[in-house]
Amino acid sequence: MERTLASTKSVPACARSFATSLSRHCLVGAMALLIAAPAIAQSDKTLRVVMHSDLKILDPVWTTAYIVRNHGYMIYDTLFALDGKLQPQPQMVDSWTVSDDKLVWIFKLRDGLKWQDGKPVTTADVLQSIKRWTDKDTLGGLLAKSTNEMKAIDDRTFQIVLKEPFGLMLKALAKPASVPLFIMPQRVAETPLSQQISDTTGSGPFIFKKDEWKPGERAVYVRNPDYKPRAEPPSGLAGGKVAKLDRVEWVSIPDTQTAINALEQDEIDMIEAPAHDLLPVLEKNKNVEVIIPDSLGSTYIFRFNWKQPPFNDVRYRRAAALTLNQEDFLRAVIGDPRYYKKCKAMFSCGGPLETSVGMDGMFESRFEESKKLLKELGYDGTPVVLLQSTDLAVLTNLAPVAKNLLERGGFTVDMQSMDWQTLVGRRAKKIPIAEGGWNIAMTATTAVLLLDPVNNHYAEASGDRAQFGWPLDPEIEQLRAAFVRESDPKKQMEIAEKVQMRIISEGVTIPLGQFQQPMARRKNVTGNMEAPVTVFWNIEKKK
Repeated sequence: MERTLASTKSVPACARSFATSLSRHCLVGAMALLIAAPAIAQSDKTLRVVMHSDLKILDPVWTTAYIVRNHGYMIYDTLFALDGKLQPQPQMVDSWTVSDDKLVWIFKLRDGLKWQDGKPVTTADVLQSIKRWTDKDTLGGLLAKSTNEMKAIDDRTFQIVLKEPFGLMLKALAKPASVPLFIMPQRVAETPLSQQISDTTGSGPFIFKKDEWKPGERAVYVRNPDYKPRAEPPSGLAGGKVAKLDRVEWVSIPDTQTAINALEQDEIDMIEAPAHDLLPVLEKNKNVEVIIPDSLGSTYIFRFNWKQPPFNDVRYRRAAALTLNQEDFLRAVIGDPRYYKKCKAMFSCGGPLETSVGMDGMFESRFEESKKLLKELGYDGTPVVLLQSTDLAVLTNLAPVAKNLLERGGFTVDMQSMDWQTLVGRRAKKIPIAEGGWNIAMTATTAVLLLDPVNNHYAEASGDRAQFGWPLDPEIEQLRAAFVRESDPKKQMEIAEKVQMRIISEGVTIPLGQFQQPMARRKNVTGNMEAPVTVFWNIEKKK
């Protein structure tokens, strides 16, 4: 996610007035938003939360935006899920077997799985959901290439027959983002990828109240009375998903200072991603606690659009990369060094495949070299379009920093600002710049998803199948395929180093450092899971 220089100019007007004059102005804004919600008495069974973004899209396969993924975890279930030790555990699956040659996998669904309309979950639903997922997801796509056939044995049992062993099978079925394998009804999963789903029928612990959904205002979920949790205790994203709340409301309060005031006044119960520079205010409040639900944290990601000039030319991507450094981004967006660190590793610092190979000379803001290269290329000063998210505190300042660095390196930059959900829709378009296209977009992604060349969807370079920017590099794809087949840790490391070197040299992805995102909640709220996704089962609210 993205932000810039921690100056008064980068703080919303409401926040500035709060800090410098009457706080009542901002409080009125918060109250207006809260009063706009349905007149429901606040109880220990209703949780009101300000999420990191407003929910405007409902299809967690169509987009990789985390707010939509979080929505998915509310209403859908998954075949497998990662536990607190990041190991895949069965979720909708009851049991499974693997043939001795590792080519035939047979899965049996657990009993009692029902859609929210009362119909049973069947393998026809599962197989169609897998099909839509593999058409979109990076790791799912690799699984599809290794698959000979998928078929139902009966309504609760299905099998996957492989062409070759796929050692990441369970990790693929359990991946928590960017596109988790959410199981949907067959009729919904048949929706083409080019089209967003509108039917939100799921089988998960909560039901989405589409009739109460007002983008820009609120999204509402109620407990699913027919959901049957697993018997195991919850761990990470796995185990028993026990919904202890009757109702969860995602309240939209875009201004972070206003949201903090609402939390302190007990008008909301939780803020998923408070601005780092405002954490000291919360840490002083005896009724609020700040927690870190994901200790590994997240990584900032910088992406070029390979389909539009000038970054369809690797030399321009290299010139832009020369201008960047991680410290400026991290200091401007996070500010507090307790919560960030520079990281010259594509597969996360602290991960098993951490390496700095290929990173020599990176992140040193070599402006003169960039200017020289642009001159040699005959760059004519045509502006590059840089997308900025304005409503996520942890993203907003990224683009202004990038603009400053790129301009110092010789580029002309047109920074275009918009809310996060609009940006997500914009970056999915492959149209020319003159028709509303883009050149550079940035985001943040959970570090646990970047730990190897296969799970790391920003390592994919398969063209149109890849993440926004659509890099195309057959050599990287060959290396990633080799990683899937390799079981020797030493050889896996060698492959990871080759992938990283190629990613950096070709300008596939530029990592801009790691950070932790604290969460703030009232002290009468407990039970948040330690996981890379914000989920709402196991949470309790006391009076």
